[in-house]
Amino acid sequence: MNSLLWPPPALGVVYAGGLQLGAYALERQGRAERERVLRGCSTNVDNLAAGRWETLLSSAFVVEEPMPLPYALLLVAVLGYAEYAYGAWWTVGVFLFGHATATLLVFGALRGTADAPTRRALDVGASYGFNAVLGALTSALPRGPVRTAARVGLLALAAGPVLKRERTFTDAGHLAALGIGVGLSLALDYLSGTKHLKIG
Repeated sequence: MNSLLWPPPALGVVYAGGLQLGAYALERQGRAERERVLRGCSTNVDNLAAGRWETLLSSAFVVEEPMPLPYALLLVAVLGYAEYAYGAWWTVGVFLFGHATATLLVFGALRGTADAPTRRALDVGASYGFNAVLGALTSALPRGPVRTAARVGLLALAAGPVLKRERTFTDAGHLAALGIGVGLSLALDYLSGTKHLKIG
């Protein structure tokens, strides 16, 4: 058996499973308690402006409601392959760095301009970290047109919602996180050459 496949990557399963279980547990709480927990973990403008920097971490470990199955499976697949290709610590580091950095970029953009509802809006979940890892994983694709097309295509898909009139700050955060991941993948290309694992 290939030693790279044993033990099998478990990070995505553990993380996504924990998010789902937490979401189901919150649904069993009263409305007031659920709202208290979510707002306490949220990286909204009011929380960060008040110095609640711990929400940069806690917000990545709760979701407002159980994730749709296709998204949960995609999250497991992306984190699982990242763990297989680069290791658990690399995956966790990219995920948390992308999550926190994209959040701070959005906070910086909104701090002086957001209206009251936006400042208090719930902002929790896995999507920023997921986008960062997805962008970074483009470095595992074959060099040349395939890798370049994947990066351009992903960035174009993420930019689409930002260009719409009804865009939200979360759309901007997704684009920022993906851009961070792609930037990390370019750095990885430069530092590691062709030594890292590739898809295919």
